[in-house]
Amino acid sequence: MLLGEEALRRWGEVVGRQVRAPVFLGLRGPLGAGKSVLARAIARGAGVRGNLPSLTFNLLFRYPSARDGDVVHLDLYRVSDPEEVWELGWEELVREGGGDLVLVEWPERAEPHLPADRWEVRLEPVVGDPLLRRVGVTRVGTPPPLPPFPLTVDRGGGAS
Repeated sequence: MLLGEEALRRWGEVVGRQVRAPVFLGLRGPLGAGKSVLARAIARGAGVRGNLPSLTFNLLFRYPSARDGDVVHLDLYRVSDPEEVWELGWEELVREGGGDLVLVEWPERAEPHLPADRWEVRLEPVVGDPLLRRVGVTRVGTPPPLPPFPLTVDRGGGAS
């Protein structure tokens, strides 16, 4: 599916409002693909208020949400060895029965430790059109359902 940045934000907010926790979403794609945009939108949809800073110098932020559980946002870009994730409290983040909405940018850095039940969201910039992202979603195992994408997308980045 092709989504502009605004449509990606709107879909992320719907995901944040509707998905049942616990849920783990791995956000994959190159630098600048929109992973942080989507993560912030999901957090907003889940009821996180206030500033959502960039994870440039932090690997993990935990935010109280308007629902049970927290929104946990991780950026594993600077993780060089998958074993480093244990220092972030990884076991608690991926255990069954937890109540958190976990958003992980660069999940491939923790590949051998990813939970069996998760969503993988792949974002790719569209060459020649910086306003669009190709977004693909893969269900791994049996995570709770995600809401569908918007039905149509305009070139201005919105959806109808």
